[in-house]
Amino acid sequence: MQKLVECVPNFSEGSDRGILDAIAASIREVDGVRLLDVDPGAATNRTVFTMVGPPEPVMEAAFRAVGRAAELIDMSKHHGEHPRMGATDVCPFVPVSGVTMEECVAMARSVGERIGRELRIPVYLYDQAAARPERVSLANIRTGEYEGLAEKLKNPEWKPDFGPAEFNPRTGATAVGAREFLIAYNVNLNTRDKKLANEIALSIREMGRLQRDAAGKPVVDEKGAKVYNPGLLKAVRAVGWYIEEYGCAQVSINLLNARLTPPHVAFEACVEEARKLGLRVTGSELVGLIPRSALLAAGRFYLARTGKSTGVPERELLHTAVRSLGLSELGVFDVDKKVIEYAIRDTKGSLVEMTTRGFADELSSDSPAPGGGSVAALCGALGGALGAMVANLTIGKKGLEASWDPMREAAPKGQELKDWFLAAVDEDTAAFNHVMDAFRLPGKTPEETAVKERAVQEATKGAAEVPLAVLERSLEVLVLAAATVRQGNPNSASDAGVAALCARTCAEGAYLNVRINLKSLTDAAWVAKTKKKAEELRKRAVERADAILAEVEEKIG
Repeated sequence: MQKLVECVPNFSEGSDRGILDAIAASIREVDGVRLLDVDPGAATNRTVFTMVGPPEPVMEAAFRAVGRAAELIDMSKHHGEHPRMGATDVCPFVPVSGVTMEECVAMARSVGERIGRELRIPVYLYDQAAARPERVSLANIRTGEYEGLAEKLKNPEWKPDFGPAEFNPRTGATAVGAREFLIAYNVNLNTRDKKLANEIALSIREMGRLQRDAAGKPVVDEKGAKVYNPGLLKAVRAVGWYIEEYGCAQVSINLLNARLTPPHVAFEACVEEARKLGLRVTGSELVGLIPRSALLAAGRFYLARTGKSTGVPERELLHTAVRSLGLSELGVFDVDKKVIEYAIRDTKGSLVEMTTRGFADELSSDSPAPGGGSVAALCGALGGALGAMVANLTIGKKGLEASWDPMREAAPKGQELKDWFLAAVDEDTAAFNHVMDAFRLPGKTPEETAVKERAVQEATKGAAEVPLAVLERSLEVLVLAAATVRQGNPNSASDAGVAALCARTCAEGAYLNVRINLKSLTDAAWVAKTKKKAEELRKRAVERADAILAEVEEKIG
């Protein structure tokens, strides 16, 4: 899975385009990072930047942006409606895909330490990255705002996590943290009545609704704080409002943790609460972008609810989610623009985006890449796809009821393998190109020659590791093929057999590509270990494929 992190720094400037453009330029100059949005607010005098990319480039881009803001924004002259304490007021890191919250916490602490050390800005860690319980809340850290910061820094209890405990009137202080992805999501109702929408919001939001006594007065606890009856959903904020542009009321929802409460769960809760009020949910609206995983979960939910297989191609899952949630009611919902992973991907030069003929033509040219490694990975993808196909041809078929449940597990596995191997098609070619790039490095001096040799060795190891991973996962395709031969639709036994043949070709081809890359490596211990592993994997793959094909022969007579 591609490693993607979102970073959403907020800068205390909302109208000076020169300053905002300069900050944006500092982000765009970092390779691998996509600046998805710049959202300025004149009244708040604040701008929210949204960038996405792999961890290391995002960390670099975030640091450069903070540095540029420190140069250009003078907090001693800043006024705005939004709470703030620094030129870069807040800088959170958010896991999108292939990255854990723990990794984002480490990123926040690394960038925070660098900001404090190199830029001499006081840094407070917050939310998931907080080093102290009282600093989890951003609002708590910002108490007193910029105007109270000089006095606050004198208090030992508010010594920064990084940087000097000294007031810098120009930059102020910065909060750096890690948090879950926030999804802004609105559910549309067949009413203009804001109060009815708010009734639903009070029922579903985590805080719930205010308790009242028999006289209708708010209930308070022994400390005088108002008491609330918790709502239905965790990590959810919600309010009802009326949008004149759309001519309908909406339940406006912030999903603070889509793993706890994904969009489809919030949608279904609104459907049920609307029904109690005699209302209908007519659709929903996504504000901003959404991680692919959240929509895929919705697609699986709605397919499973109808008894259908969830082991369908990713685009079909997304289509099901968009239709089921009514995301296109207020305007066209383009997954290529609204799903983060799709919005930032660069398909230029991608082999798997070619037509079949285009790939075959490219393969047949005099270019050394793509070559056998990419073809081996493609065979693995075809094997996974065939396994999913046989599973899907089994689910729902009369007389095969005993096989439905195991095939419901097999079909998604086949889709996952298919997608992994397709990514490996491009990864194998990219690894070969890295080797070629290393060979092109200058080698005129002894120092340059040493650098070049190290680069060639490392790139060649990478070129061996890709087919080794392909070889290892080919065994998973064989497990899938075996399951579909034994429990799949007997009319598709030959297809399951071809899946096994594809997996064996994948394994054999990947093995050859591992071996040829080992020839030029000088790390004897690494070569011996890798060669032994590859030989063992190849042996297991061939034996399993032979056993599966024997079963197929028996099935088809």
